Amino acid sequence: MAKVLIIDDDEELARLFAVYLERDGFSVDCVHEGIPGIDLALTGDYSLIVLDIMLPDIKGTEILAKIRRESSIPVLMFTAKGDDIDRIIGLELGADDYVPKPCNPRELAARIRAIIRRTEMTGLDKNTDEVAIDTGVLQIWSQQRKAVWLGKTLELTSTEFNILQILAKNVGFPVSKKELSESALGKPLGRFDRGIDVHISSIRQKLGQNPEGASCIQTIHGKGYQFLKSKA
Repeated sequence: MAKVLIIDDDEELARLFAVYLERDGFSVDCVHEGIPGIDLALTGDYSLIVLDIMLPDIKGTEILAKIRRESSIPVLMFTAKGDDIDRIIGLELGADDYVPKPCNPRELAARIRAIIRRTEMTGLDKNTDEVAIDTGVLQIWSQQRKAVWLGKTLELTSTEFNILQILAKNVGFPVSKKELSESALGKPLGRFDRGIDVHISSIRQKLGQNPEGASCIQTIHGKGYQFLKSKA
């Protein structure tokens, strides 16, 4: 049973979501202040954190930044409806996805299931003998959820790993934002959704330049993004 932590100061709404998620097969804890929420999030007891962007004692973005310094646990953020700035900041800080409030509990459950499905690995699933996806400067072991760039292991969020893996599998060919959203995030691409662009920007920063002095992820206008094969 996946265990979810909801950090939201709206006690009534948090309980509503908790009841729905528990009926859907999740184990749920709720906390209504940010500081104790950070402590719980870092215990390692949870499969996913649902984090509200607005809290009374500390901003949700600050909580996310503190969590990301120590953990890669998936984080789904509640953002104000229509507030693109909060969404972008959250994604830049390492949120895996966001849901605008108010939202349907069914949508929240579907988003949580999609993220956990992409990130949850059992010991039986991991194969240390698997063949890596190798682009020259980047090696990815899909089952181990491991990515190595120029000999150094990358610290990626689950969503960043999924996006990078898809691009690496299609090295030399453009991948549309629509395909990246559906395959990596498990949701259709919204008309004004910049989530993929923000995740790509974060991945580029973590990769830096290849040995030729350029980014391995190129924007192909009208087509999407393309990972370039390079020599190590």
